[in-house]
Amino acid sequence: MGRLAQGVTVVTTTSGGHDHAMTANSVTSVSLDPLLVLVCVETESRFHDAVLDAGVWGVSMLSLRQRPTSEWFATRGRPLHGQLDRAPFTRGEHTGVALLDDALAHLEVRTTSTHPGGDHVIVVGEVLGLTIPDTIGPALVYYRGRYGSIE
Repeated sequence: MGRLAQGVTVVTTTSGGHDHAMTANSVTSVSLDPLLVLVCVETESRFHDAVLDAGVWGVSMLSLRQRPTSEWFATRGRPLHGQLDRAPFTRGEHTGVALLDDALAHLEVRTTSTHPGGDHVIVVGEVLGLTIPDTIGPALVYYRGRYGSIE
């Protein structure tokens, strides 16, 4: 699967009074009517319990300049408290979850179903809001274990 170039995102939620975030390249469009997307979340991660508890989540599609942000949210064992201090964000109007500033696009999502998938759970959700900021630039992608970009 490393030979499949994928866009890089940060998925966020809020649970137990804390923001939770993870880097994901497993965000996929599912349906246009209704507008559905999915994300695959490792069952042993903190994010797994948080996203299931919250029932809402956000997706920030990262630009090339956000590579350090991607690396931070991919770091296992990072502190829960203050993990978003390194990434400026705005709260989504539909869900209240953190949406990273300078992202190429944002989705706000409400979970509609979950499905076991080996050591992950597939979380499917309906898109409640879509934001496309004026900023545009190269997209951050991941291919063969390395970061890259496309225009």
